[in-house]
This record gives sequence, C-alpha cells and structure tokens, in this order.
Amino acid sequence: MNKIIVFFVLLSLTFVVSVSPAFEEKAPDTLVFESKMGKVTFDHKKHDERAKGKCETCHPKPWPKAKGPLNYKAAAHKTAEAAKAACATCHVEGGMSFASKGNCAKCHVKGAAKGK
Repeated sequence: MNKIIVFFVLLSLTFVVSVSPAFEEKAPDTLVFESKMGKVTFDHKKHDERAKGKCETCHPKPWPKAKGPLNYKAAAHKTAEAAKAACATCHVEGGMSFASKGNCAKCHVKGAAKGK
C-alpha cells in the first residue's frame, strides 16, 4: 500500500514540475517594433484584456509567440489586409477593431527616441 502511495506522490510531483514552466511564462505588457513610418508600440496587455486572457485568440495564429522583429517590408499593410493576417486579422475594414487604412498615427509614432 505504501508503495502505491509513494508512486502516486512521485507521479504527481513529476507532473507539477513538468507543467509549471508553462504557467510561469509571463507575456510582456508592451512590444515595440521599429518602422520607417515610426515606432509601433503594441499594447499586449490591453489586447490580452480584450481577448479575456484567451491566448489562443492570437497565438499561434495570427501571431506566433516570437521575440524577434516583425520584419515587415514595403506594402506590408496591403499584403496583411488582403490575407487578413497579422494586425489586419482584426484591424481591417469590417474587422473587430479600427482599420489600419487612414489610421497610421494610432500605431506609428514618428520621431520617437530610440529605446522608448
């Protein structure tokens, strides 16, 4: 009987240790992306609140949990809007939030100092 109890205790501890790193990962409150049109500060905390904490709303699609730059190139908005991908998953005409077209200043801040 004692062997069975010890087995289940060890099994439970193994489970807790193996899944606890997944719960420790904290998403950043903001992400800053460099752009020729001005820095884009993505308010991750605000978007997470709107998604009611459901990470799967955006991850892994349309956004993988990556720490690297977006690497958007010229005509990125048009490409994203046509595919309803990236920001344009929601920020597109008829989407869940304001369309990016004509709203550049809502995301892009010109003249922002490096590191801010």
